[in-house]
Amino acid sequence: MRLIGFLILLIPGFALAQDAASTRPSSVQIVTARYKETYLKITYGQPQKKGRQVFGKLVPYDQIWRTGANEATEITLTKDILINQQPLKAGTYSLFTIPSKDKWIIIINSDVGMWGSYNYNSKKDVLRFEVSSTSTGATVFEPFTISIDSKNDKATISLAWDTTQVSFPVQFNEPK
Repeated sequence: MRLIGFLILLIPGFALAQDAASTRPSSVQIVTARYKETYLKITYGQPQKKGRQVFGKLVPYDQIWRTGANEATEITLTKDILINQQPLKAGTYSLFTIPSKDKWIIIINSDVGMWGSYNYNSKKDVLRFEVSSTSTGATVFEPFTISIDSKNDKATISLAWDTTQVSFPVQFNEPK
């Protein structure tokens, strides 16, 4: 009888062990910048090129993209800032893009916690603007990379993957 009781407890344990968490192929990356009392943090999944044609194939042109892998990329601000000369209030937002061959549309959206861009709702867009894309020449970004180059109260956010890069300006506001 004890053996039957033991087996009843043991079998569900083996069944649940099959659902063990696996490592994600795209790691989570965080980039930050700070100016006085203002913090800017971008959290994104970092996919790899792995010999694939990225833009126009893996990431289709003219379609909404989560701007990374796994969950939608998120941008968090502790104070109000200007992005591309447009005001953005403190808070957490999703960062989406619509890549095209020569230009990208950058989208800051109030919906957060999304997987990919499947439930993207344009009615929740807070900012939307267009930037030119540039070639990185011989430099190939194997992992998708978001960087923030900050100097005093100004910064540039760059998104780069394969041989394509887009950038846009950030202006930190003076504390009041």
